[in-house]
Amino acid sequence: MDLQNFLCWRVAPLFLLMPCGLHCMSVHIINVEPVHVIPGSSLVLRARIDRGPLEAVSMVTWEREPETGSDPVRVTLATCPGRSSRCAGSRPNVRVSVEQQEVTLEMSGYSREDSGVYAVTVTDHSGANVTAHCIVREYEAVHHVTVSINVSHSVLVCGEAWGTEPRFSWFYERAAISQTLGRVSQDGTTLFVMKTPMCGHFTCTVSNKLGYSSATYTAAPCETQGRGMTAAVAVCLVSVLLVCAGALAFLLWRKRRRNNRGERLHEHLDDTF
Repeated sequence: MDLQNFLCWRVAPLFLLMPCGLHCMSVHIINVEPVHVIPGSSLVLRARIDRGPLEAVSMVTWEREPETGSDPVRVTLATCPGRSSRCAGSRPNVRVSVEQQEVTLEMSGYSREDSGVYAVTVTDHSGANVTAHCIVREYEAVHHVTVSINVSHSVLVCGEAWGTEPRFSWFYERAAISQTLGRVSQDGTTLFVMKTPMCGHFTCTVSNKLGYSSATYTAAPCETQGRGMTAAVAVCLVSVLLVCAGALAFLLWRKRRRNNRGERLHEHLDDTF
């Protein structure tokens, strides 16, 4: 056995006997932040614990503090022993479950006051701590939808104030936008109008899990083919009516003239006899 292999066999057991502490245990929250929660529903945060073979979880603590503020006040939501599979929090609506590699916080009846920065701290058997953070915010409804126009480029832009996860949809005269009418940007906020001249009603609808709101841009009235055909039909009908009225008037005049000639002839014969 050469010197290198000899040292590896002698040194490797020493690393197994060394206390790992912070370097061997880590924790991270699985949820993609920021986490948005609808008021009245449940907040569920999951954190994964990665630890070494000799590491043991002795304590798990969940805390919350405001996202902004010069002097934030941290509130302890739950403190659970590592050996406990489930434990109650400091409030009746808080529950925590602890497993080998995952810890879960459940909070029912979420309200706006529950928003903030959540922290989970895992303590190992030697007293070393590792912490992970996650931002939690209230799920907001859609507010104040507006449509603005860039006339020179025939572009309509849809804006929304502060709704969570807004989804944008465009309609022309209450129908979905076709490829011949316009092109919508990838995020849905912008409509590039292909229709020339630009006319009619363009509506942007913004929606999320709590509802929707819309705004409409009204361009100049369209001179559609249907309206032209309607006008042409109306002109034809008027012309036909005028011709019919003229023909009827001519027939009545002619009949009246014949009657007048007959009366004059009858009077002449009476005078003769």
